[in-house]
Amino acid sequence: MTVTISWHEASARRLERQFLANPAAEGTTVPDVVSAMLGAHAQVLSAAELSIGVRSTGLTRTDVRAALWEHRSLVKTHGPRGTVHLLPARELPLWTSALTAIPSGAGSFAPGVRVTDEQARQIVAAIGDALDGVCLTIDELSEEVVARTGSWAGDLVMPAFQGLWPRWRQVMHRAGQSGALCFGPDRGRKVTYTRPPHFAPLPATEAVTELLRRYLHAYGPSTPAFFAKWLAAPDGWAGRLFGRLAGDGVIEEVDFEGAPAWVVAGDKEFPSGGWKGVRLLPYFDAYAIAAQPRQSLFPGEAYRRALAGGQAGNYPVLLVDGVTAGVWHQRRQGRRTTVTVEVLGGGELTARQERELTEQVERVGEVLQARPELVLGEVKVGPHA
Repeated sequence: MTVTISWHEASARRLERQFLANPAAEGTTVPDVVSAMLGAHAQVLSAAELSIGVRSTGLTRTDVRAALWEHRSLVKTHGPRGTVHLLPARELPLWTSALTAIPSGAGSFAPGVRVTDEQARQIVAAIGDALDGVCLTIDELSEEVVARTGSWAGDLVMPAFQGLWPRWRQVMHRAGQSGALCFGPDRGRKVTYTRPPHFAPLPATEAVTELLRRYLHAYGPSTPAFFAKWLAAPDGWAGRLFGRLAGDGVIEEVDFEGAPAWVVAGDKEFPSGGWKGVRLLPYFDAYAIAAQPRQSLFPGEAYRRALAGGQAGNYPVLLVDGVTAGVWHQRRQGRRTTVTVEVLGGGELTARQERELTEQVERVGEVLQARPELVLGEVKVGPHA
């Protein structure tokens, strides 16, 4: 008999496995938290620091930076969707093999700009060679790539930020996903890049299977379409993968809100009721991006107010009882940070919820190592502010 799972049951389990229902226990490391999230989006590093910190009781931005730059237990590189993520260094063999196994489309660049598969291979190899054992700025790296490939790689043909970038940069994310490139410590105001320590990648089939298992453990029940969206992968590829693993008994079908979805085989235990509580999630938090269906996480007014064209992550969100009930913004001045929280739809928090919100704001201050102030009112800034 097919197991039936409600949104509230799925939400409660996801929050628990994300260290959001209950913070990670003392002794849980930064890479452990990031592993449970399946990567922390790090285009804005302070947002990644908050994503990790609010899932713990004691970790701060200093701990995240130490893991990244001192202990090297974290790597800042291109992860799911080609976007910048923090990933555990120990999991690079999994991530690089899985991400490079995903078919890529023709790309959005014009034929005269686009690189061929062979040119892309040469660029990635050149990046890995140039960055081995050193940290280079983007201009220094560009010189090295052109010297190793040819002048064609340096042609200024790629539209970007009211200017033109060299041709080779259109596959820079592939270098990150393949393990040839990661971010290094800043050199003054300049970003640098380096190469992660050498490692042996997993076989591609094994890596893709394991990544899907981890995804379903953290965000299941889910569907091929949701998995494809999370990875920016072709729908057909995801559908075939689910079909193969269902046939092999790795995953199994359940009924999720009246529609078929999948979980890891045997992983069908869910809380009997929903989760009650208040949480603050920063920009591009992994949970807000990966938890589907999006209409259930962002019901009613939240779908219009807390998303940008249906895309999650552009606004920090207030979760109340597992659904988006507001947006928020923090503005730091010196050692203080003001956290403005807007409850959507003219709603009001209960006394218990207000206490929990105050505790969450205090936790944001601890992570950012600032004195926080809570203001309940309209958030007037736009996305990415």
